[in-house]
Amino acid sequence: MVSSVLRDARRIVVKVGSSLVTNEGRGLDETAIEEWSRQLAVLVRGDGGAPREVVMVSSGAIAEGMKRLGWTTRPQEVHELQAAAAVGQMGLAQMYETKLREQGMGSAQVLLTHADLADRERYLNARSTLLTLLRLGVVPVINENDTVVNDEIKFGDNDTLGALVANLVEADALIILTDQKGLYTADPRRDPSAEFVHEAKAGDPALEAMAAARAPASARAARAPRSWRPSVQRALAHRP
Repeated sequence: MVSSVLRDARRIVVKVGSSLVTNEGRGLDETAIEEWSRQLAVLVRGDGGAPREVVMVSSGAIAEGMKRLGWTTRPQEVHELQAAAAVGQMGLAQMYETKLREQGMGSAQVLLTHADLADRERYLNARSTLLTLLRLGVVPVINENDTVVNDEIKFGDNDTLGALVANLVEADALIILTDQKGLYTADPRRDPSAEFVHEAKAGDPALEAMAAARAPASARAARAPRSWRPSVQRALAHRP
């Protein structure tokens, strides 16, 4: 069932975390973002299949801001994190714009907060803008507006933002790309008995039992091993 949903999806939200777009937390990984952009362009053009509408939710602004500011250690103070996000957002938007343009794709930067989606008027404005961009064949690159939030920047909430955006644009599928192969019954880095979950349903109490504490700060900068690099196209591929 899962494979058919992904195969038939025509409007997709893709969320990619910092570990997949940065050089071990030290600024943006140009090669990685170039590859993500290539894959997004393939989907939008419909190379070898039907064209799709794609929205990208991408982390990476703070890591890029730290590099530009010459910081080697992630700051603890919220105002310093917000400053790093403000500096890094310039580079993040520029990188996606450059790499998507090389693929013949237009791009747009959209910064959102949970408050934007909680207010009815702002929600409708954001929805209208995103749907217009998709209709024009432009790839919206969304990030949380870290410079004006507190808890979100502290707890890294782009997974939730991705889910909210998927609901906002009525997406057929939300794909969360991470440095793990998928959902496990426990943290496979700490529990060798952890089992891979091939399919799960929202609302299942067992999912809450699988939820673990957030990874330590050092893990936020960890890079996915070369032996496992997730792929948007792989996620959408049909599996019997």
